[in-house]
Amino acid sequence: MSYLSIRDIRKSFNKIEVLKGINLEIEKGEFVCFLGPSGCGKTTLLRIIAGLEIPNLGSVFLNERDITKLDPSLRNLSMVFQSYALFPNMTVYENIEYGLKKKIKDKEKRKAKIMEVLSLVGLEHISFKYPDEMSGGQQQRVSLARALALEPDILLLDEPLSALDAKVRENLRSEIKDIQIKLGITTIMVTHDQEEALTMGDKIAVINGGEVVQFGEPKEIYNNPKDIFVADFIGKINFITDKNNEVYTVRPESIIYSFEEKEGYTETIIKKMEFRGAFYRIFLLRETDEILLDIMSKEMEKYNLKVGDRLFIDFKGMGK
Repeated sequence: MSYLSIRDIRKSFNKIEVLKGINLEIEKGEFVCFLGPSGCGKTTLLRIIAGLEIPNLGSVFLNERDITKLDPSLRNLSMVFQSYALFPNMTVYENIEYGLKKKIKDKEKRKAKIMEVLSLVGLEHISFKYPDEMSGGQQQRVSLARALALEPDILLLDEPLSALDAKVRENLRSEIKDIQIKLGITTIMVTHDQEEALTMGDKIAVINGGEVVQFGEPKEIYNNPKDIFVADFIGKINFITDKNNEVYTVRPESIIYSFEEKEGYTETIIKKMEFRGAFYRIFLLRETDEILLDIMSKEMEKYNLKVGDRLFIDFKGMGK
């Protein structure tokens, strides 16, 4: 049995089935992302693991112990929310101390633990500040420190970065992953951001319509999506129909192309170009199909491509 075993979990609200028989096996120390669109059931599944919701059917086992109906306070799990959920009238230190008072009675030991987790998130120098004196990124670091101070068996993250601006989100994403690796703590994060899932997760559970449609390592899911939904939701992908009405799938960065006409290659016209920093995204027109192609910026500048130019693409190596 895996460290966390989720077996045939079903949950309905007002006779609408939100989770339709979820089965997942998560190993100790893994970072797993629940990825999917809004309303797919990923947050409900996280809340069932936390004990904040009880499933209609199915079981949750943690380290071979059935915790399906166990009170949240008895599960030794910590949850970090999107909204930070800090007490506004308490300092950083007091916010972390609040949940520790029952667990660590000795005041000096408690202080040592608080300063340890604050150091872990790089906030030991502002332990005296109140939430409204801090940025969103700092507040989320406090929430993370508070969760880690309890030394949970599993850390649960409910879209913890979605309220932050892009640069802060990217930095905190890296920090959370580094901390998770350092502590070796089993972590589950809910996200609708495929880039977050690809960069942070050891494994990704892609959820759609209350079902896990694919579960595996990021590289596996990106390169070998099981169906059209996964292929389209994880990154960008082209669905190209050839003359025999066969449909091919290919990522924009994987298209074989030529600036000159070649045998077996198909002619396309550059319809639009978008500069993306390290690369350009090229929108190609082939009869009625629009095809996305990514070309490195250095190569684009070398050949001075422009809208209306011809490009030739090869269908070899595309997946059906």
